[in-house]
Amino acid sequence: MLAAIVLLGSSVQWLTGMGFALVAVPALVLLLGPAEGVVLANCACGAISVVGLAGGWRRVRPGAMVPLCVAAACTVPAGTWITHRLPEPVLLLTMGGLVTLAVLLVLRGARVPALRGTKGAVAAGAVGGFMNSAAGVGGPPVSLYAVNAGWTVREFVPNAQFYGAVVNAFSLAANGVPELSAPRWGTVIAAMTIGGLIGAWLAGRTPEQRARLLVLTLALTGGVVTVAKGLAGL
Repeated sequence: MLAAIVLLGSSVQWLTGMGFALVAVPALVLLLGPAEGVVLANCACGAISVVGLAGGWRRVRPGAMVPLCVAAACTVPAGTWITHRLPEPVLLLTMGGLVTLAVLLVLRGARVPALRGTKGAVAAGAVGGFMNSAAGVGGPPVSLYAVNAGWTVREFVPNAQFYGAVVNAFSLAANGVPELSAPRWGTVIAAMTIGGLIGAWLAGRTPEQRARLLVLTLALTGGVVTVAKGLAGL
């Protein structure tokens, strides 16, 4: 099950430029528990972002990324504090709710005047940093910022990868690394590698809109299931 989740998330990440956390976090949280699920997602997302950034770092926009990342660094500790203080059913409910809300906002393509310019970057980064360390899902606020900034997909992908590499490093520094056995680490690394190869192969063969809809549908389903499990445990 762990291999399947990581493989699917990695394939989606390479196919669309984002989506590992949206697709994998709800399932990882249900499989490993909230704390381990989130830090494993942070670790995998960070590693994939670093690899993906190798070919696109020249298209990173420092003017937008610096305020995004600085704001995220300020709110990561708050997300970590929440993760270690709330009971597990409440955490599941919170994480599932955040994923579901984020997906619905991205699906709607929300236009928010406050998410424009430097102030918009700070707001998106602050929310993204909190969500990343608390629920492993920091990408949607950056997606909404990109929508409101009028970025193309070509512009968005390297900047999202840069943000993912930096913010997941902050989150791992705050939350620690996953406590997995050596065989499980081997499973995760193998699944990430195979998933990356599958996603890269599919990237040139799948229409962008269809891939995006698939990612968001899987994420919405996972978010709703996680909410339901949290409610059942209250």
